[in-house]
Amino acid sequence: MTEPTSLANAPVKQSALKRVTLKFFSLLNSFRKIIVNLVFFMVLFLFIAALGSDEDKIVIPNNTALVLNITGDIVEQKHAIDPMDALISEALEEKEKNPEVLLSDLLNVIERAKNDSRIEMIVLQLQGLNSTGLSKLQDIAQALETFKAAGKKIIAVGDQYSQDQYYLASSANEVWLNPRGWLLLDGYGRYQLYFKSALDKLAISQHIFRVGTYKSAVEPYMRDDMSAAAKEANKLWLSDLWLQYKTDVAGNRKFSIDNFDENADVLVAKLEQADGNIAQYALDNLWVDALKNRQEMKLSLIKLVGKNAAGDSYNHISFKHYLSATKPMYPMVNPNTDKVAVIVAKGTILDGHQKPGTIGGDSTASLLREARLNHNVKAVVLRVDSPGGSAYASEIIRQEIELIKLAGKPVVASMGTYAASGGYWISAPADKIIASPATITGSIGIYGFFMTFENSLSKLGVYTDGVGTTDIAGFGVTRPLTDGMARVFQLNINRGYQDFISLVAENRNMSLEQVDSIAQGRVWSGVKAKELGLVDELGNLTTAINAAAELAELATFETLLIEIEKTPKDLFLQGLLGQATSFFPETQIVTLSNTDKLFLEMKAQLSHLNLLNDPQGVYSLCMACEIN
Repeated sequence: MTEPTSLANAPVKQSALKRVTLKFFSLLNSFRKIIVNLVFFMVLFLFIAALGSDEDKIVIPNNTALVLNITGDIVEQKHAIDPMDALISEALEEKEKNPEVLLSDLLNVIERAKNDSRIEMIVLQLQGLNSTGLSKLQDIAQALETFKAAGKKIIAVGDQYSQDQYYLASSANEVWLNPRGWLLLDGYGRYQLYFKSALDKLAISQHIFRVGTYKSAVEPYMRDDMSAAAKEANKLWLSDLWLQYKTDVAGNRKFSIDNFDENADVLVAKLEQADGNIAQYALDNLWVDALKNRQEMKLSLIKLVGKNAAGDSYNHISFKHYLSATKPMYPMVNPNTDKVAVIVAKGTILDGHQKPGTIGGDSTASLLREARLNHNVKAVVLRVDSPGGSAYASEIIRQEIELIKLAGKPVVASMGTYAASGGYWISAPADKIIASPATITGSIGIYGFFMTFENSLSKLGVYTDGVGTTDIAGFGVTRPLTDGMARVFQLNINRGYQDFISLVAENRNMSLEQVDSIAQGRVWSGVKAKELGLVDELGNLTTAINAAAELAELATFETLLIEIEKTPKDLFLQGLLGQATSFFPETQIVTLSNTDKLFLEMKAQLSHLNLLNDPQGVYSLCMACEIN
């Protein structure tokens, strides 16, 4: 008789054990939250203590030099980083892996410095600047020209200059180079890794569906080299950008574009005259104005602006400190004025909600919806800096743009470094499209791509078999692709291409035949795109904002940046991080080895396979748009 009693009590014992376990984990979670909050308040206490110390406050001295010591990539929008993690990393002096600098911050700093009587000159110290788009460099160079026009001087200093770094340096009144330094301008190129033979050796089946003679995004997986058509198209737009680069630099340095040594024999001959000394070659050919070591540079700058308070260097303030000292912690917005809303669409276009630095079909559409429903917003500027991505997500964004137009609010697309493939898809419905001369755009075409592993698995003795009620039942990556399903995918891609060129034809007042002749996945520069009718005007973001205000007939207006809202805690921590630069050291430059660069390049190319998430597997992405 005791056995049934024991069984009857078992559920009671299990329930009690479950309650105890839940309470234990609840207490553990509460303890974790307490620890996190303690760390937060400790950092907060340190911050308040630092602010209360006169010793740690940022002071902008009179007769000082603003040092534009830019570290990392210059971007339209930073990737989302947890502010608490960033603050702790900086406090622990950890190197930032992928530092980013906002283009808008850089332009605003130069503008403020131009009107700041305390700033005597700018020193360009660009060793930490990574590669960035020519369109962004042109915007910065234009700001530097206005700084010089105000009667202030710019000096560029460096141990060596990369091609992008030198573009900005050429805007300076004087360019100084270390006598043992390096400066060679190697032009623009598009080289990438190709994987077809490797995939064949792994017995991985590639299934590729595309429309467009020049749609080369999937070539790395179907070839071991670049096709002749892709080489033809890429050479055209790369040459256009290189001509812009040479023209701008030659104008700044006041010599002919023939001074660029594109022929190896000519370069070797000049180097032989300089006894193989790259720095001397740069001086002889007017790339730089003087060869000075670091000590000589410092002494020369001391002569221009005097010594700093410590007496160990010239009088200066860094970009980061000047930004922190002059940028309001919280932007002030007048709720009663007419607004031109700016929405940034930066990065690869993916389905769903995505964090800043990547375009989400749903998240970007929600920002556009916010602008549409805001009665103070009278016009919208969509700032596009994207090589494309998901065709479905691009369409979700386009539909929201059409709703803004139906609400009577004009939309202007402003193209940054890239606005190609899906980036052009979301730009096409705008009332006006404004591109930089160096914008990489077009690439009007779509493709579908996936892999199946039936042959790879068979080598391991693994097979898939079964039955289904239809010809398409059980379709997956472990089975061969049937001819019927292949035709289904290709028909869908063909339909998508027709939709794309129809969208362009309707919005650009062109025939389908006209669009098809300049589409086919072909990439164009902003200059050429204007000639072809794909864009209306050449200019920058300011040009686009003014155009939007004009379309909305606004005499006076304010610009409103609409972005994913941050929590009050995140806003506070973000402001805290900005102020922290006064008592935490500058971010150090991280230099990658050649081996690291190779693996990063391979990872970047292959990561597209995991990153792309179009629900229909259809993409409008320009993978050939990245310049080496």
